[in-house]
Amino acid sequence: MPKHEILSEEEKKELLERLKIQEKQLPKILDSDPVIKKINAKAGDVIKITRNSPTAGKSIYYRLVISK
Repeated sequence: MPKHEILSEEEKKELLERLKIQEKQLPKILDSDPVIKKINAKAGDVIKITRNSPTAGKSIYYRLVISK
């Protein structure tokens, strides 16, 4: 399973500024997802997902936690 981490508010702000996007433009993940429940994330949190990639080494993805 890929590593999932909750970004701090400061990390979230820096990410949005670096990407020049608004929070609502991030890809979404539901708060009912089993991994989100396991790490105790809540709606509004931004999750950093680190996956091992055979071609790129590591790939990093970000998701915004939303409620149903």
